[in-house]
Amino acid sequence: MSGEEAPTQQQQPEQEKQSDEPPPAASGAPPEESRSSPAAEEKPLSSRALVLTGHGGYDKVKLQVKTQSKQLKAGEVLVRVKACGLNFAELVARQGLYEMLPPPPVTMGMEGSGVIEAVGEDVKDRKVGDRVIVLSRSGVWQELVVVPADRAFPMPEQMSFEEGAAIPINYLTAYLMLFEMANLRPDKSVLIHMAAGGVGIAVTQLCQTVQNVTVFGTASASKHETIAQGGVTHPIDYRTKDYVEEIRKISPKGVDIVLDPLGGSDTQKGFNLLKPLGTLVVFGAANCVTGQKKNLLAMAKTWYNQLSLNTLKLMQANKAVCGFHLGLIPDEELISRTMFKLLELYEEGKIKPRIDSSYHFEEVTEAMKRMHERHNIGKIILLPEPKKEEEKPKSNAEPGENAEKTEDAVGEQKEEATEEVKAEKD
Repeated sequence: MSGEEAPTQQQQPEQEKQSDEPPPAASGAPPEESRSSPAAEEKPLSSRALVLTGHGGYDKVKLQVKTQSKQLKAGEVLVRVKACGLNFAELVARQGLYEMLPPPPVTMGMEGSGVIEAVGEDVKDRKVGDRVIVLSRSGVWQELVVVPADRAFPMPEQMSFEEGAAIPINYLTAYLMLFEMANLRPDKSVLIHMAAGGVGIAVTQLCQTVQNVTVFGTASASKHETIAQGGVTHPIDYRTKDYVEEIRKISPKGVDIVLDPLGGSDTQKGFNLLKPLGTLVVFGAANCVTGQKKNLLAMAKTWYNQLSLNTLKLMQANKAVCGFHLGLIPDEELISRTMFKLLELYEEGKIKPRIDSSYHFEEVTEAMKRMHERHNIGKIILLPEPKKEEEKPKSNAEPGENAEKTEDAVGEQKEEATEEVKAEKD
């Protein structure tokens, strides 16, 4: 995610350019053999990628073919990506509201899973053929990605590629907020907004690893049965009811922990809902995102209504307010340690990502729409492999929620045109 070895904002644009360096050595071939083979030196690596070409609507994310021709540096691995995670941060980044993403054109994607195809020098604990989970600032939404070996985490044998892509961002965020910031302990209560989303489900599952934790979760009524089965003690329909009033009916004193991805007036409500010695963790501003393009009025309203405090008020209230941004955590050791802890919890059966739906790269617009309109229950996955003809999206969506075949056909035609243009340039 961040730190000395992670891709930086300055480095990322260079990854988008073609390079004249030789490609990584083929698996199993000695380095000397690869260097002496002209074919190995000249053959470029071709990779389908989802590139953010500018800030704006869904049409700004385009399927392109990149050619990479670069030798792995010491400590790096080349991974063929099998599945990628879609996060709310990417919706915000497309609008130009995510400061961690380098300027366009840039390949998006912070998490994925796949198989190692080549390793650089000094890589001791990863090998060709290993199934791994990949974590990066950006650049994962492509068929082939180069990352530091310590950002490629070995996958449990029983874990699917889709599950692997669904673990990093959501579960790291949930775990670090709950246990590193809010110090979740037995008999406490937690409020999580957007409880049917990726972070919401991760929070709910992790709360169940601690004895007698009460979870309040806001979500539309159609999702209540699912999130209740998943562990939300009290589902609340934020569209038809005042969630503050509903929580006060059940717990007049409020809650111990509020996890707030919304911002604006909801942050103020969350602070007021805290019990004495309670903790509010703000980790997003979803209220800013109202349409597929940046909405200045919504942003202004959100920030105008944002919680404003001074230290005297905090002292008098006996409450804590925290801010959390996974991409700005500099402690790489903490990130790695937490990832391995999450993989242990998965192997113990205590956490398991819920996959809402899977879309091929050609269908990225439909995937983003599904998240933007909050239809998903769980994680939305992007699949790099080309979509086969007549293949329908692997989704738990209701009929009519996915794109029509005509839209898919247009996407495929655009991809073919892009490949032809790229071939001409090459």
